Amino acid sequence: MAGSFVSKVFRNRRIMRAPISLYRAGLGFVFGHRLMMLEHVGRTSGARRFVVLEVVTCPSRDEVIIASALGRTAQWFQNLEAEPACHVSIGFRRRVPATAEILEPDDAARFLATYQTEHPKVWKELDRIMTALHDGDPDFELPLVRLALQPV
Repeated sequence: MAGSFVSKVFRNRRIMRAPISLYRAGLGFVFGHRLMMLEHVGRTSGARRFVVLEVVTCPSRDEVIIASALGRTAQWFQNLEAEPACHVSIGFRRRVPATAEILEPDDAARFLATYQTEHPKVWKELDRIMTALHDGDPDFELPLVRLALQPV
């Protein structure tokens, strides 16, 4: 039952898009470096698209690693596959030009292992959410994306 509720909330467009207004108003810094806003281009429409995502890690000031909880079917993920040029807003940095690179599974596994060790409680909850979203599919792949931000 709880998994079903979490799945519904996670798929509720209005709830998931609520932070975008804050980022666009220049208030994204309230989320620190745990969340970031990705501005990308629609692969079919060519229109600007926005999504707020959790940050897995920031290996450096100009590098951000994010995960696609919906797997390769997430619209933003497919858009980055088609057009890797994007913009990132994170912390006090706004609309920084960036380039996306989908990580190979071995590299992704290393980042995820570190994330699980550093954030065990958060990982436990995320794992529960992803299990609910994917009906317990043990073969679900959690793809990671590296965003290389242009240095300031």
